[in-house]
Amino acid sequence: MKNAREVALNAIYDIENKGLYSNIGVNKYLKNSNLKDVDRGFATEIIYGVVENRYFLNYVIDKFSSIKSNKLSSYVRIILQMGIYQILFLDSVKEFAAVNESVNLAKKYHKKASGFVNGVLRNIVRNQEKIKYPDKNKDLIKYFSVKYSYERWIIENWINNFGEEFTQDLIEANSEKPNLYLRTNTLKISRDELIKKLKNYGIECEKVKIVEEAIMVKNLKNIENNKMFKKGYFQVQDISSMIIGHIINPNKNSRILDVCSAPGGKATHLATLMENTGQVVARDIFEHKLKLISENVKRLGLNNVKVEKFDALNIDEKNIGKFDYVLVDAPCSGFGIIRRKPEIKYKTKKEVLNLPQIQKNILKNSSKYVKKGGLLVYSTCTIEDRENIEIINDFLKENDNFELEPISNIKIDLENQEKGYIKLYPHIHGMDGFFIAKIRKVR
Repeated sequence: MKNAREVALNAIYDIENKGLYSNIGVNKYLKNSNLKDVDRGFATEIIYGVVENRYFLNYVIDKFSSIKSNKLSSYVRIILQMGIYQILFLDSVKEFAAVNESVNLAKKYHKKASGFVNGVLRNIVRNQEKIKYPDKNKDLIKYFSVKYSYERWIIENWINNFGEEFTQDLIEANSEKPNLYLRTNTLKISRDELIKKLKNYGIECEKVKIVEEAIMVKNLKNIENNKMFKKGYFQVQDISSMIIGHIINPNKNSRILDVCSAPGGKATHLATLMENTGQVVARDIFEHKLKLISENVKRLGLNNVKVEKFDALNIDEKNIGKFDYVLVDAPCSGFGIIRRKPEIKYKTKKEVLNLPQIQKNILKNSSKYVKKGGLLVYSTCTIEDRENIEIINDFLKENDNFELEPISNIKIDLENQEKGYIKLYPHIHGMDGFFIAKIRKVR
């Protein structure tokens, strides 16, 4: 049976080499393990810690190893990263244990390298006080890039767009562990009742003021096997994402289209806000994602959600002008959710270059499905203007039958919401970075 460190090694390997998101990697490997709760927590800590600090850990390897980190095999590099993370970041782990367990992993995954791993880690233990970040005054971008583990171009871009102080506050907030929020399924239980049940199970929780269904929880483990989750009493969802449902604020018996729906948090929220009336059409292009939406719909007891496979880049002629509300939660760079998916910090410029064109095309197509007087909402989980307000401005220039409409039922971004959009930042609002625009089809 694999121990916590080996489970972490396999998960990190898949995250790094197979493009797996860290949260999916954690869920996949913990689900298939027989680890006790304390070991699950330890494995999770190592996975997120190593992914979040990848560039810094490689920087340390390069200081102490005769072979540079980019020349090492994946398994050896990750074993070293895990060992260094335990030595430098985890006070609960004894240094000799971090070294010995890393050597044991090396013996199993790359036997010839076990002596090398032992030597590098022991050298780091002896000289850890000598580890220094790059000089902040000589190269600020390099300092941020190494200390907080980011691609240099992202730091440079943020400093140019937001300034040094904003950027530092943002990347510090992105390094903090995010809160976990639940959205009460009000079709089955009230928020007060759910809080009472959670507390009976010893789970710390409290109400969130800005969204009336929201609960912040502190020590909820192994969610998929939780009885209340299985009964459909709640959905895991961040506050930023819940705000979208309230900005749309649908009337009962409406028709809603969610063009990029997976994993279905927003679609199921909208269906719940309509109290199981009307219809929400939830679309995506991948079978496994559609299955996930369907599972959530069933678990939450919703019968007004229709799950469909459809590519938002195509035009659905039969549904032009048929929907009261259309939600475009567009594919994006994800720079607002780095706290939850730290691997986003390592995206290359090339990976995000063509996103605005895709977003423009999806928004243009989706606008065709809105009835006269209907609502079009565009959202992303990024903080980049080129994927957000610039997309909206370009769309409005080309479509004079649409107008931004003030957002009045949520008080959060007082600077912008009267103009019809909100910008959310982790370090300012204490939630995932998001952009949401409310656009009315006026004629």
